[in-house]
Amino acid sequence: MIGLGTGRLRRIVALGAHCDDIAIGAGGTLLTICAEHPGIRVDALALSGGGTEREAEERAALTAFCSGADLGVTVLKLPDGRFPAHWEEAKNGLEDLRRRTDPDLVLSPRTADAHQDHRGLARLVPTVFRTHLQLEYEIVKWDGDLGRPEAYVPLSPERAEQKVRLLHEHYPSQRHRPWYDREAFLGLARIRGIECGHRYAEAFDLKKLALDLTAKG
Repeated sequence: MIGLGTGRLRRIVALGAHCDDIAIGAGGTLLTICAEHPGIRVDALALSGGGTEREAEERAALTAFCSGADLGVTVLKLPDGRFPAHWEEAKNGLEDLRRRTDPDLVLSPRTADAHQDHRGLARLVPTVFRTHLQLEYEIVKWDGDLGRPEAYVPLSPERAEQKVRLLHEHYPSQRHRPWYDREAFLGLARIRGIECGHRYAEAFDLKKLALDLTAKG
């Protein structure tokens, strides 16, 4: 498998429909990016959970996942499971964030995700971040909607374990869920690692990629 880099990352945007989406889908990637690019600007937006215990969880978790970064976190109050009826509010939230940043990378849910909130957010992203590199993360759940990803971020065993530890440490409200456990998170990461020739990895759908084949290393 050929490895392609993004060059120097200065600003990234991480988007989630719910508090914990970003960390579940791209937590290992955030750990990797922030370790390799100290001081990087990370703007995170969750569309629901504002004013609840979940907002406090999200802020603490993303602070841990983005250690060393210049982090901004916004948590809105859209009703969980009702995003299609609140399209305008969701888009306004994205557009407000876009006015504040011009990221090198956008992390977001998959357009093919079976959850209506995830899918709705994913469909909004390219209407706001039109020319940006967008990687769509996956979240394992009962729907059985996992696909065949095009992009992978390899994770060392230590980083994969760190991701799982932080998920359990910072989202106590989710520990009762039957899919929210170490086996599920590491199991998916192991499968994606096999697919890209590494021990563990996070996988993403890739919408568009412009290649500069004239650049010299």
